[in-house]
Amino acid sequence: MRNVFRTLMDSQPAEAPVAPQMAELIRGYSIEVMPRTAAKVEDFRHLLPAGTRVYIAHIDGTPIDDMVATAVRIAGEGFPVMPHLPARSIRDAGELELWLKRYRDEAGVDQALLLGGGSRSPAGMLTSSIEMIETGLFDRYGFQRLHVAGHPEGNRDIDLDGTTRLVDDALTWKQRYSKSTDAAMAITTQFAFDAETIIAWDRRLRAAGITMPVHIGVAGSAKLQTLLKYAIACGVGPSLKVLQKRAMDITKLMLPYEPTDVLSALADHVAQEDSLIEQVHFFPLGGISAAAEWANARTGETLPQSA
Repeated sequence: MRNVFRTLMDSQPAEAPVAPQMAELIRGYSIEVMPRTAAKVEDFRHLLPAGTRVYIAHIDGTPIDDMVATAVRIAGEGFPVMPHLPARSIRDAGELELWLKRYRDEAGVDQALLLGGGSRSPAGMLTSSIEMIETGLFDRYGFQRLHVAGHPEGNRDIDLDGTTRLVDDALTWKQRYSKSTDAAMAITTQFAFDAETIIAWDRRLRAAGITMPVHIGVAGSAKLQTLLKYAIACGVGPSLKVLQKRAMDITKLMLPYEPTDVLSALADHVAQEDSLIEQVHFFPLGGISAAAEWANARTGETLPQSA
């Protein structure tokens, strides 16, 4: 098997230079961590370019103490922090206010990603990002940037019939809200691997009058088996077919997945026509270091080395 692997590696063509438009799209990327994965990083300053926005994913059941402590640590290293706020994990407006106050007072956080959340059983009264917005608490606590979820391949947890009617209605509501708030708003999407689906979604949003910029979610470098597991768990459709096709190619099966193809196609799309896509957001499914190092290599980013 080792000889087969060596043969496959030797047969791979050298990677082509990164096109300027692809490097430009990646530059200024954001990345997502969890408290337990962030704890494995000794110092984010040796891994991420200065100013990189770091999202902190709030997995259902994670104590708010762990979330806030992670925000304090990453903010203390000089990075803007954007915690997830999953409505279904928050009991009511009172608990939401407590979380916002802690993030602001303890970590200096003034931005958040608003989500409905993946829990099928809400912790209390809140069930959607719209309900959280309607509390008025983000304005009261001075949150300057609010991101909302986007789903290029739809979301069957919301649209049970397989359409995009409810997610489209929600984005239209948030688009209207974005005009009435001083907070900067953007759409951060679920990860996807199929560029054609993303491009079609981008065009459809623009045609529907959406003007909020899109931060497109992509998976960082990872083993194919890892990505298949996450794709199945998250219910992505066309993307799963892309991965399954890759799994059938023995010359690629044993090599780590890299988001080169999808980002190259998206960069061409952004360069050739009007697009809402403004930035790339990495889901480091193969590890934070792997995702960041891959992105930094494509943008020519040089970081300080650890002592």
